[in-house]
Amino acid sequence: MSRFTVPVLETERLILRPLTEKDAEDVFEWTNDERVARFTIWSRHEDIAVTRQWLASVKELENEYLWGFVRRSDGKLIGSGSMRFRTDEDRWSFGYNIRYDCWNMGYTTEATLRMMDYVRNKHGAKRFVAEHAADNPASGRVIEKCGLHYVRDCEYTCFDGIRTFKAKEYELNEGE
Repeated sequence: MSRFTVPVLETERLILRPLTEKDAEDVFEWTNDERVARFTIWSRHEDIAVTRQWLASVKELENEYLWGFVRRSDGKLIGSGSMRFRTDEDRWSFGYNIRYDCWNMGYTTEATLRMMDYVRNKHGAKRFVAEHAADNPASGRVIEKCGLHYVRDCEYTCFDGIRTFKAKEYELNEGE
């Protein structure tokens, strides 16, 4: 297991940077939004203390990069995403979440493509996997725009074990 140093990355419209505990108020704006949390692996943050606790824990992540997505036009933190190396599968998985008022604007695809590009260049990554709740086809479109292809139906359960979702899994194996 290793802890990764999260670099600042840039895209045309976004700056991807490490999240800090100072981001709690901005992060709480979307983690508290039921529309955003509806299909996530974490449950809705009903109190900003939960958000603060989560942000304090991110520096302990192993085999994972986690970025905040900052909109260049106004400096607003609008979402977050991660790339995690699944050591047991020798492939990278990714996830993301973004403020409701930023949905369907291409930000998530733009950020995810940049995160994938980073791990390709830094780690030689060639294998990727992602899943989304079956009832959240918009997330599937992001995954497909990032080059992954549907492979099977599956399920995932939230960290707290309260909700389980029917899901769709996608993968990309470059060079195979």
